[in-house]
Amino acid sequence: MEDLRIAVIGLGLRRNLATAAHRPGRGSVVAAVADLDPQIRAKVPELYEGAVAVDDYRRLLEDPSIDAVIVATPDDTHEAIACEALEAGKPVYVEKPLGISVEQCDTILRTAYKTGTRLYVGHNMRHMGVVRLMRDIIARGEIGEPKTVWVRHFVSYGGDYYFKDWHADRTRTTGLLLQKAAHDLDVVHWLAGGYTKRVNALGDLMVYGDLPRREPDTPRPEGWLKEFDWPPTERHDLHHVVDVEDVSVMNMQLDNGVIAAYQQCHFSPDYFRNYTVIGTEGRLENFGDSPGDEVRVWNTGPSGYRKDADIVYRVPEATGSHGGADERIIGEFCRFAREGGVTDTSPVAARMSVAAGALATRSLREGGVPYDVPELEPELLAYFDGGQLPREAGE
Repeated sequence: MEDLRIAVIGLGLRRNLATAAHRPGRGSVVAAVADLDPQIRAKVPELYEGAVAVDDYRRLLEDPSIDAVIVATPDDTHEAIACEALEAGKPVYVEKPLGISVEQCDTILRTAYKTGTRLYVGHNMRHMGVVRLMRDIIARGEIGEPKTVWVRHFVSYGGDYYFKDWHADRTRTTGLLLQKAAHDLDVVHWLAGGYTKRVNALGDLMVYGDLPRREPDTPRPEGWLKEFDWPPTERHDLHHVVDVEDVSVMNMQLDNGVIAAYQQCHFSPDYFRNYTVIGTEGRLENFGDSPGDEVRVWNTGPSGYRKDADIVYRVPEATGSHGGADERIIGEFCRFAREGGVTDTSPVAARMSVAAGALATRSLREGGVPYDVPELEPELLAYFDGGQLPREAGE
């Protein structure tokens, strides 16, 4: 089997995806990279032997030797680049989120449907050991039927990662209830077995709104990915535009009756995702999300609080970035690009997580007004749920 030749568009913060895809002789190689930064382009030959680097991604879409494309550019560019790649007939991996509005997501889905080109969305948390462990516990019925899901997301380095570059500008992201939360909202939907149909939220820019900012067109500070400022009020060199919220709370009613809640804070002292799922016969909760951490289950009672759960599971060991999830998701994408078929990730689910985040953001900026999530067109829902199978001529 010849290696799948992949073009990577955008080699910035998600370089680990390209690294996971470069497996010469084992199924896939990074054959080309498009990036606007000349310093990044200069490094491409040493990172991926044999790869070429260009400044215009359109050159790669026109290259018949390219078999598939990974889109890992800033969020506000996903719609245009993904649609061009789909129209060029290249199987496309779009890094989450699919878009920054419901309308953008639906445009991408319609383009994939119209062209028949395979579309994949990089919600890698579906391949994380802790998420798959929680899903399996629920599927075995150990907590009964899920009825409510609570998620607390503490983001210790939020001020450094999300307020020192384009993430802080709502025109590029909509807001962090979409950009940062898209993974978690997708996991909520996956664990609960339904999609958000009604949402409201509250939030504010409580800490980073008045801190020192850089002038426009100046680079991020050296070492910004490794040297974090503390406490949060001592952070500086923020992006020149900061108009997204640094703390938020959203409530969701899912289409199967499940009630869910999500909380996000970007000035916490620790980084941690905490999931609680309560069913008709018990509850589960994760204590960490790295290999070796625990998911605990309480399914006897009633009782007072018991630290010693009825069942304790260990998150399985894994190697590679994001607890091995990046390697697994790239493997699934390569298989999908070659063969098609149903995947663990879902373009429909990706659209629904964006919809929940986008409507929640609108709600919090309007004082918590609830909004209903617009339904997806039935033919698109059927097409993607069915594994993007070829349609009959004229259909």
